Amino acid sequence: MSRVVRFLVGWTIFAGASLAFAGVHPVPLDKNTPPEKCAECHADKAKGKFTHSAIAMGCTSCHEIRVNKDVTRVKLTTTTTQALCLTCHADHNAADLKGKVHPPAVRDCVKCHDPHTSDNKFQLLKPTSGDKDANLCLTCHTQGVTVPEKGSRHAALDMGCDTCHVTHKTGERGKEEFDFHLTKASPALCLDCHDAKDAALIKAHQGQPFATSNCVQCHDPHQSNSPKLMQAFAHPPFAMGSCDSCHKPAANGKVVLTQADSKALCVSCHSDKAEQIDKAKVQHPGAQGDCVACHNPHAGKTPGFIQPDPVNACLTCHSDQAEQFKKAHLHQPAFGLGCATCHEPHGSDNAHLLRASGNALCLECHGPDSKPQKLESEHVITIFNGKVKLPEDYYVKNKVIVLPIKYGLGHPMIGHPVQDVMDPSDITKVKTHMDCMTCHQPHSSAQPGMLVKDQANNMQFCDTCHKNRLALK
Repeated sequence: MSRVVRFLVGWTIFAGASLAFAGVHPVPLDKNTPPEKCAECHADKAKGKFTHSAIAMGCTSCHEIRVNKDVTRVKLTTTTTQALCLTCHADHNAADLKGKVHPPAVRDCVKCHDPHTSDNKFQLLKPTSGDKDANLCLTCHTQGVTVPEKGSRHAALDMGCDTCHVTHKTGERGKEEFDFHLTKASPALCLDCHDAKDAALIKAHQGQPFATSNCVQCHDPHQSNSPKLMQAFAHPPFAMGSCDSCHKPAANGKVVLTQADSKALCVSCHSDKAEQIDKAKVQHPGAQGDCVACHNPHAGKTPGFIQPDPVNACLTCHSDQAEQFKKAHLHQPAFGLGCATCHEPHGSDNAHLLRASGNALCLECHGPDSKPQKLESEHVITIFNGKVKLPEDYYVKNKVIVLPIKYGLGHPMIGHPVQDVMDPSDITKVKTHMDCMTCHQPHSSAQPGMLVKDQANNMQFCDTCHKNRLALK
């Protein structure tokens, strides 16, 4: 079968499938049937507490009637529901928005909204409050649903998710308010309900000032395996309530430490990190300063209690990488998990503070010999000899690709080299230098595949090296 015939057959099947998805109307209609006729049978589409304003524009503003061989079908005026919604709601187009967009809003509006009418505001399919069966948000999210027996759950969940969240709110990447679609950032959001002058709260914080702190550095805003909504990872003195190990009583509303400064206090226990910082072949200037510039001294969502999070802790100084953050396709370990996945923030023996040199860095996750070790006690897996901790479902959840590389060959196709190609006439000499960075960017790209110079993944990219691949021999 020729390529042209295959294309025509494929297109016929696709076109037939497209029409099949269009509902077959139970009674014949003329293609120019007026919208008023629809209401004779579909009056329910205009009845409800909250009705879509487009209903008043007439059914044919969104639907069209097609008649083919006396078969009437009604379909949307666009190929997808998302495209149809954006004809009016262009301000919700994910491609034009800055920052993190709520995933369903990228793909399909009707996953959350009824396009006609609903008993819920914004034509939501379900309310944003109630238990798992009633709450729209809990269709995808599990916050507050899986609280262990000795854990804790934020009572605000019962007030409804929209108490704290505005689903479509976006803005500058890296800011908590926008990344999590919050009504406002912490602590202002928390102080809407929790009075900083409440005697019980003051006692719980042992008299230490907390009203200007970022509450979610210590507390999980939804649920926790521990009492009082404590974050997943806690500094041992804090977890044990031994505040006097590091603090003296507050004076004039300010924190007073037991040592002259925070760094002196930290290295009194963490002398190994001080030694690493001083003796590293490649030193990190940021590690020379105060530890609390990067670490929260109490708790956090991740090991090491990085603040405000493992990505933005670095982007505060590395503005060049902050620009990379704006690209469409981000390398998950870099901008999802955190920079310290690949970089050693305290100092390294490798260039750019990398945890390994050359391809060994990338193949730690993507190589066939990658063997993450499970740490049962913490429900994590580790890489780089235990130096980096990952969620135990990390490889599955992020669909980490393990490459079928053998003897330095095998990606992106069988026989393609991924490391230096030696000169056959003198195997001590490199004929063609090659490593992962020859083809890929490590942080982000404007195109899928994260190819260098933001190039698209096509034969034109291959031609940058294989210039004579079409030449006749």
